[in-house]
Amino acid sequence: MDIIKEILHDIPVPKMVKVKQHFQTSELVDVAGEVRKTIKESYVMERVSEGDSVAIAVGSRGVADIPTLTRETVKAIKEVGGNPFIVPAMGSHGGATDEGQVDVLSQLGVTEESVGAPIQSTMEVVKLGELPNGLPVYIDKFAYEADKIVVINRVKPHTAFRGPVESGLMKMITIGLGKQKGAEAAHSFSFKFMAEHVLEMAKITLNKAPVIFGLATLENAYDRPAKVIAIPAEEIERREPLLLKEAKYLMPKIYFNSIDVLIVDELGKDISGDGMDPNITGRYATPYASGGPEIKRIAVLGLTDKTHGNANGIGMADMTTKDVMDEIAWEKGYANALTSTVTDTVKLPMVLDTKELAVKAAIKTCNAFQLDKAKVVRIHNTLEVGEIWISESLLDEAKRMGEDVEILSEPEELLLGG
Repeated sequence: MDIIKEILHDIPVPKMVKVKQHFQTSELVDVAGEVRKTIKESYVMERVSEGDSVAIAVGSRGVADIPTLTRETVKAIKEVGGNPFIVPAMGSHGGATDEGQVDVLSQLGVTEESVGAPIQSTMEVVKLGELPNGLPVYIDKFAYEADKIVVINRVKPHTAFRGPVESGLMKMITIGLGKQKGAEAAHSFSFKFMAEHVLEMAKITLNKAPVIFGLATLENAYDRPAKVIAIPAEEIERREPLLLKEAKYLMPKIYFNSIDVLIVDELGKDISGDGMDPNITGRYATPYASGGPEIKRIAVLGLTDKTHGNANGIGMADMTTKDVMDEIAWEKGYANALTSTVTDTVKLPMVLDTKELAVKAAIKTCNAFQLDKAKVVRIHNTLEVGEIWISESLLDEAKRMGEDVEILSEPEELLLGG
């Protein structure tokens, strides 16, 4: 690699300034209280009879305060005489095994002890029907055999498709509760038809399985709950699209729309299904979603601890390091790619010996007219974009943003470590 070091030796790395991006947002002060309030006001517990077994579907993404949301739902069901239990609703995640999905819930803080209900995990499914094109619709066997089903999930924009509903209750009903077979079926026609299929498949499940309501959450730009709402099953199709519009408004973003190089300190499945959220980076693995800034080069410098080697999304980076490559458990990302049929997320970026070389390679290839004036932004990950670093060349633009961007430091050398 000596030749690479020689080529990149004189590439200028700009000084960076720490700034704070301010987002218009709200946050629930008492999440548990809001869950109790919305469940009461929606009258959904009138649908639970004494002695009913109630499956509560909980997924695999980092939904804020998911143990609290689940615990309060368990309590509400018990108060009316129901017998709640938890089913992992996460498609193929957790290695598509019973134990793996229980482990994923545990990592999210959802255990029998923390939520007050047993967890029943199986990859067995029941076929409920199929779409006119032959696409089968499945549901978790334990959930199907329960007297009632409740679904808990966050509503947010998806990373690979656009439609009236994206990530949320309908998708969890379709793919999450469908387990490996349901996830595979829903993805088999590609993301081009996902918006249509999620709706139509969910309608079949809602018609043939005893889903009584969904508990939907919206999160603010700081990854905190902004709204919790209990929605009766028959109203989910009508109300979720309205929540999605609100979720898009609440999402964080990078205020700088034209960026030569984006440095991402860490990538991980606990950050986004795509490792780094394309809604933040503007880098999508399919042509069926769009939005976000225009970024010429992305350098990923690390993986999160919680991703456990799953580097799904690394293919959206242009540069990374040998250390990152050494940490990758390829089979985990490949399992996601094979299920979703999206393979760009696990392709190889350019691999450099060090973080410094990775950043310099990104700058060298960004085609900025003057490399010493390259517009560089550094974020920790795509969940945390409140405080970020920008190059001196972006300072004037930051100052024009007024109250949206607060300058926190003087220009400093870019410290990258190894």
